[in-house]
Amino acid sequence: MSAVTLDYLIIGAGPAGLQLAALLEADGTRDYVVLESADGPGSFFATYPRHRQLISINKPHTGTDDPELNLRLDWNSLLTDDPALLFTQYTERYFPDADVMVRYLADFAAKTGVKVSYGTRVTRVSKHDDVFTVEAGDRHWKARAVIVATGVSKTYAPDIPGFELAEGYDVMSVEPRDYLDQKVLIIGKGNSAFETADNLMETTTLIHVAGPSSVRMAWRTHYVGHLRAVNNNFLDTYQLKSANSILDGTIKSIERDGTGYKVAFSFSRANEVVKELHYDRVLACTGFRFDASIFDASARPQLTIKDRFPAQTEEWESVNVPGLFFAGTISQVRDFKKSTSGFVHGFRYAVRALHRILSRRYDAMDWPFTRLPADPAAMAAAVIERVNRTSALWQQFGFLADVLTVAGEEARYHEEVPVDYFVSTGLRTAEHDHDRAFVITLEYGPDHDQVDPFDITVSRVAQDVVGQAHDAAYLHPVVRYRSGGQLISTHHLAENLENQWDRPEVHVRPLQEFLGRCLSGVEG
Repeated sequence: MSAVTLDYLIIGAGPAGLQLAALLEADGTRDYVVLESADGPGSFFATYPRHRQLISINKPHTGTDDPELNLRLDWNSLLTDDPALLFTQYTERYFPDADVMVRYLADFAAKTGVKVSYGTRVTRVSKHDDVFTVEAGDRHWKARAVIVATGVSKTYAPDIPGFELAEGYDVMSVEPRDYLDQKVLIIGKGNSAFETADNLMETTTLIHVAGPSSVRMAWRTHYVGHLRAVNNNFLDTYQLKSANSILDGTIKSIERDGTGYKVAFSFSRANEVVKELHYDRVLACTGFRFDASIFDASARPQLTIKDRFPAQTEEWESVNVPGLFFAGTISQVRDFKKSTSGFVHGFRYAVRALHRILSRRYDAMDWPFTRLPADPAAMAAAVIERVNRTSALWQQFGFLADVLTVAGEEARYHEEVPVDYFVSTGLRTAEHDHDRAFVITLEYGPDHDQVDPFDITVSRVAQDVVGQAHDAAYLHPVVRYRSGGQLISTHHLAENLENQWDRPEVHVRPLQEFLGRCLSGVEG
């Protein structure tokens, strides 16, 4: 039990909680503690995914020894300066086993020396006089700020009469022979649903995967939470008439029918025809939600997106409880189904940004920066160097940005700033009261998910063509000039197959000229 008011109290020792704790530990100046209900870190991965194969890629062999570039293809490592604490040191499997993640997180916690109290289940969080009290049984801690990094720990139950009759993803058997010669309905159209369907195809007589939304493929939308190719074998069995089907529509009810189940299903693409279907088993793979039960009325966060996530500001702070912050997969509400904040390779950078936001607010520390002369050539060189190496902007496309601020003859280069945070809060300091800024992101084109990327009849802009860069669909750097709080002008760097945006006449010179026009007042 804390005898003093801690600077920060973190709930949850999963990847996000450990990442933030490691950053605080490295600071060496903040009082903090992590409370974890399980006996070790990463307890979510001890159970999920149920079929044990992660869909976060792991590629040790990249052809480069640049640690920053390597993180583009390492979706599991937390941020660390210790090469021994890279996930790629633990396995060469492209899609690793979840048990490896459990072992990795245990080593990360031990070697970074983070302060974690295991076996400590938080039972109540309250707030009075701007101080939080966090209780775990008969113990309690006080803190000026609480960061919740518990993930989405409860299964989500849609409003379907009889849904309680379905076997949940968290408790269903994963042994295929338990479903021998059975007809199975799987509710949900995400990766957990198709992962389950793939596992059962050999032993069931029939599988239907059902839900009201369209199946969206990650290779088309670039959102890694949509259906991944590694889980989509089931689609072949449907389209090649091999006994299985995908049902588009709404489940009206689930009822017991002898030893099986009777399901009323309304087909959305057949004039809302309602059909009675019969199954031996009904499995619910409908995703997860945030558990807000530990918060009393004084600290209960407002929820959003069907009450599945806490509503958050651009600082990942509760919209209605000041000082209550969120980290990890529950922070994805800020870029829901657009970028990668719901996954380790995205939120590891969001957590680092949160650490800097907390340092600015509570400890009056500047966002880290590098000084540059306010000169187009020097600024262009800095941008080109970063976009060709950064993993943060690569993973958190369109969400995190590097920001070049200009005040007088000085420019400052700030890395990995949330775009919305910069627009709302800025990076001004007493000695650098900037009014102009360049916001640098990596982005796909605005309609990138509307086109089949494998359809060769669909024309694309030629790579390395300067005049067509703004029409690029593939990932490429975008530089936006802001002045007086307003967006003034935008410059796109031409896309490139090898993601090398450094050709003098194609990338460097046009960028330098754009920066020069903006600085001289010609642009805008």
